[in-house]
Amino acid sequence: MSEFMDSSLHIVRNMNIIKSILNILPKNIGGFDMQTYDVIIIGAGIVGTSIARNLSRFKLDILLLEKANDVGMGSTKANSAIVHGGYAEKYTALKGRLCYKGRVQFKRLNEELNFGFAQTGSLVVTTEDDTKPLEELMENGIKNGLHDLSIIGAEKIRQLEPELSRDIKYALYCEGAGVCSPYEMAIALAENAVKNGVELKLEEEVTSIEKVDGVFRVTVNEKKEYLGRYVINAAGIYADKVSKMVGVDDFEILPRSGQFMIFTRGSGDPINTVVFQLPTKLGKGVLLTSTYYGNLLLGPDAKDDGEREDTSTHVERLAEIYRQTKALYDKLDPRLFIRSFTGIRARSSTDDFIIGETRVPGFINVAGIQSPGITSSPAIADMVVDILSKAGLRLEENPNFDPYRKPIITKKPLRPYKEIKDLLNIPSAPEKIICRCEQVTEAEIVDALHRGIEVKTVDGVKRRTRAGMGWCQGNFCRSRVVEIMEREYKKRIDPSDDVERSGVKRVTKSELLEYLKSQQLL
Repeated sequence: MSEFMDSSLHIVRNMNIIKSILNILPKNIGGFDMQTYDVIIIGAGIVGTSIARNLSRFKLDILLLEKANDVGMGSTKANSAIVHGGYAEKYTALKGRLCYKGRVQFKRLNEELNFGFAQTGSLVVTTEDDTKPLEELMENGIKNGLHDLSIIGAEKIRQLEPELSRDIKYALYCEGAGVCSPYEMAIALAENAVKNGVELKLEEEVTSIEKVDGVFRVTVNEKKEYLGRYVINAAGIYADKVSKMVGVDDFEILPRSGQFMIFTRGSGDPINTVVFQLPTKLGKGVLLTSTYYGNLLLGPDAKDDGEREDTSTHVERLAEIYRQTKALYDKLDPRLFIRSFTGIRARSSTDDFIIGETRVPGFINVAGIQSPGITSSPAIADMVVDILSKAGLRLEENPNFDPYRKPIITKKPLRPYKEIKDLLNIPSAPEKIICRCEQVTEAEIVDALHRGIEVKTVDGVKRRTRAGMGWCQGNFCRSRVVEIMEREYKKRIDPSDDVERSGVKRVTKSELLEYLKSQQLL
């Protein structure tokens, strides 16, 4: 009996030692994360961040994975920034049914998250006497649930847009359409999600997914693993590749590129609404609008070139955008042009949104989210929550959920240079002007750096504060921003921005002007 007791005590002591060792070991051993998340979201664009923020309303362990060095680095940061009315997408399509449902949430979301939204209205214009195409758009919009559509004539068009061509005879007017700042929206959603408990991992690219014993094993960067009960694929232009990792290959992403031209701040002030031409099979056509901050924006064109990574711009395509827009707005001044950019749209082989649980239980595709993806994103997030609930995920409200996020910057008029010049080169102080063109202060940049998401590049600061978005495109403030980042983070920051590092070629103003002259467009 004594020998048995001694043996038992020896076993207990050994078990206690083993438990003590396990308690002090790191959770991540050899790249294997022991935690099992309730939901793993792949992709931190506008859709992934919308879903993450929606799910943070519940008592869940949520992981948001993004392969880039910041949120919103794909289509979210390179698009027309339009909050669409919801009349252009067929009522028989999912994207048609979700657009309006998303649009009507923007006012509330902006009040909560402060990312920048303005209801400006939109016009689809025609120079023809035939109004049938406009009537068909209006009929489709009504079927999508819209209640704010009307066909207006020349007199009403002049009241709304006195600077547009007098050749325009009719327009479809949608009162509730508008503009937003899409990259700021994704950042705001991500910040609020993180504040409410979501774990965000940047620079972690999903390289394989395996389901074992009802749990997904998600591998990132070919070495580190995470476990999750449910996986949401919101990987944008790579959603088909991620879906194939679990054996679901019933769609392809067929990338469609669109190029844009943006002009200096204030150039968009004469334009009061979002002005569209009649849509074609390739999309809504080239548009003319003022951004939320007052920059004139033209584009996009559309090209099905299959490129997923090349976001270079081409002078021939920009010149055609300029030519089409000039016919609507003859006061267009290319000397005010400051930047071009290309967005890659995640068009699916079904030509519609793909949202739903797949034949692999617990794996949910949210793919093919092309236009009107930003507008639809709040409704997409609602839909995904409902899908998860029906799939068996228990959704218990989080009583500590805080829906509010303070703004980093607010839209304000630029002050005359004489009023800011004495603040440009003073010693470090909250009121010091760091960006001369957009009049961004040191306090605003410091605030942007300390909101739960590490800002790893100068471009990341630019998207949060507009430092570098002005006339000189960062030539004055880039080094000043780096100095603040290095001071706050206590580490070296690469002063070149994302575009410069990637080797993407952007058409310059001198190239554009020279080409327009050669084509007799100037």
